[in-house]
Amino acid sequence: MSTIAHDPPGLDLARLAAWFAATVPGAADGPLRARLIAGGRSNLTYEVTDGRATWIVRRPPLGHVLATAHDMAREFRVMSALRDTGVPVPGTYALCRDEGVLGAPFYVMERVAGTPYRYAAELQPIGAERTRAISIGLIDVLSILHEVDPAAIGLGDFGRPEGFLARQVRRWRKQLDASHSRDLPAADELHARLAAGVPAETAPGVVHGDYRLDNVLVDDNDRPVAVIDWEMATIGDPLTDLALLVVYQRLGTLLGGNVVADASSAAGFLNEDELIERYTARSDRDLSRFGFYLGLASFKLAAILEGIHYRHLRGQTVGSGFDRMGDAIFPILDAGLASLKEQY
Repeated sequence: MSTIAHDPPGLDLARLAAWFAATVPGAADGPLRARLIAGGRSNLTYEVTDGRATWIVRRPPLGHVLATAHDMAREFRVMSALRDTGVPVPGTYALCRDEGVLGAPFYVMERVAGTPYRYAAELQPIGAERTRAISIGLIDVLSILHEVDPAAIGLGDFGRPEGFLARQVRRWRKQLDASHSRDLPAADELHARLAAGVPAETAPGVVHGDYRLDNVLVDDNDRPVAVIDWEMATIGDPLTDLALLVVYQRLGTLLGGNVVADASSAAGFLNEDELIERYTARSDRDLSRFGFYLGLASFKLAAILEGIHYRHLRGQTVGSGFDRMGDAIFPILDAGLASLKEQY
């Protein structure tokens, strides 16, 4: 077997091969082949094979990288810790902190067979009944995750739950400022209102940080078999995950699938009220200030998309669709401001 003629962006296979053979269990001492897995908006994900077995390699994006984002060690640690819980995660094999190998830290995990449904058009052929089952699995896994005791799985020091929400408001302001290429008055207003109205946190738990259907692999029996993309995971207020899931659901209608995932628009998918009702049936968390969480989720998403827009302007994104990210931020910020008034 010979290596591919051109390495995928961000993956030097010649440098990777020696480290791979010495570090990853079961890897052969020989050339590797790889392909970039399409669909990533942030970290780069590759399918790597030595001709006998196949693995997944994750590394940060090329170019401009925000200081606290794209933390490979963080993603690797939380998936390893959740391995023996009821939360389905890929097996983890090795973490490389040596930037001399690929130019950035990266890790290797199990390749799990499953589909990351992103668009309603992908769910339409399987029908409303199966789509409903998939959406039930999605919210049930989130409920299970939020009931995990962080200390019991070795994540007691993984984050600082005290003052979590206030830090989130400051963090995403900082992230937005780090990607500044234009003035965003609505972002300034939303940030000010969030900073002035931070509620008391609900009980701390493991927070995924970007939970949505296309970050969950679903098998042929419509069961969730692996939650992926843990780069923003921490210990904090789990209602931030629920709020972000709801905001993604709303944006699927507001913006359409060409910019964000719109799988929740498919026939049969649990609607917003059903998602929240199913979650709260398993949780006693207080949703009386859920409007704040929705506003924070919108602000966070706007900051993430502005970072992608920033990298796109500098030719540092890999893939298609990034040219529309910049325009999507404005309705997200407007929706965030409106959501602050919502009562639950």
